[in-house]
Amino acid sequence: MNLRYTVLERSNRRALETPILRINIPGLEILLQISIERLVGFPSTLILRPMAKYGEGDKRWIVEERADGTNVHNWHWTERNCLEWSRSFLSSHLSGLTILDGEGGLTIRTKALDKLDGDAYVNIRKGKIIPGYELSLSLGWEGEACDAADGSAPPLLKVSGTVEVPYLADENAGEDPEVRITLRDDDGPIGRRIKDAFLAKGKPVILEKLRIFVETMSKGGPAKDELEAKKPLSVTAKNIPSTAPAAAAKTPAAAAVNNAVVAPPKEKKKNKEGFKNISLTEKFYCRARNIYEILMDENRWKGFTQSNARISKEVGGQFSLFDGSITGVNEELQESKLIVQKWRFGSWPDGLYSTVRLTFEEPEQGVTIVKLTQTDIPEEDKYGNATVVENTERGWRDLIFHKIRGVFGFGM
Repeated sequence: MNLRYTVLERSNRRALETPILRINIPGLEILLQISIERLVGFPSTLILRPMAKYGEGDKRWIVEERADGTNVHNWHWTERNCLEWSRSFLSSHLSGLTILDGEGGLTIRTKALDKLDGDAYVNIRKGKIIPGYELSLSLGWEGEACDAADGSAPPLLKVSGTVEVPYLADENAGEDPEVRITLRDDDGPIGRRIKDAFLAKGKPVILEKLRIFVETMSKGGPAKDELEAKKPLSVTAKNIPSTAPAAAAKTPAAAAVNNAVVAPPKEKKKNKEGFKNISLTEKFYCRARNIYEILMDENRWKGFTQSNARISKEVGGQFSLFDGSITGVNEELQESKLIVQKWRFGSWPDGLYSTVRLTFEEPEQGVTIVKLTQTDIPEEDKYGNATVVENTERGWRDLIFHKIRGVFGFGM
């Protein structure tokens, strides 16, 4: 029988492998502890164990590969390019913000993200997230001054300018980056007044949005969903509202019971302070089943949003959209007719869910009318930003419905 012996140093468990020691005793399996201090010069243990048999199918010679290629527990080093995700994230958080809406006769809004240059990535090793980014960005803004005493009078002055963030990097994650506000047009007294108002009111808003980006990157950015996907999907009382129906509510009778359970909150909407509702009606040149399937198919979501998505097609199943920025639960599903969901942004106060209701009507073949109502949207997020309702409505219109039309060719 072939045996190999190993010398182990007790102080740090350092192993010294030796050549093969051949012992011709069939069936010998022995653990022999002897002192060989004189041999190696430190307290040691001699361990004898059978060798793996080459060519006889001994599993110790075989490195087995997983058939699914899974990187178990994210042990191996992986890198995810996050530049396009960063562009989408920052655009959705910085574009179209209302800084002032008539206060003091001034109106100021941000426009589209003009430029984003640099690098952004997330590395994962042994389950540890290591973000890296060095970005510069610029954003347009516009403002106007009106006569505060006469709101119907034409604007006294309209101006536009640029918001610049020359250096946003992971090495300065604990510090606010430099934000430059420039005025492109008039630099007279009224123009300077508008610019000063943006510095006072708008700069803190911009910095808060950048902090959200930094925090999201520190948690994995677009790779966050991939990390979560390796964990069992479970519905817990902590993150799912108590009104969410059980996954078993698939039969018409069970659905009717669930509808009876969730119906009472409709009475609350009249008197619920701090929340608002939105309604949208959109026309698509396609069949109702086409738009329904797109909204319930995670692969198509990934395609037209260029972000990660996980969507269960079952009542009671969970969904996660836009790299985990939006999460919720399916409450009622009627193929090609109805989607009802509990729905929230990650930036909303903990435990708050709105209700999304999408109906699909096909007045004529090839034309579908989608009606959206979303109730119980908080007026402010947990950071105190009061643009939640506007951002939610704009997100549905610009980042979902318009994108679907453009990508799938259902008309603009």
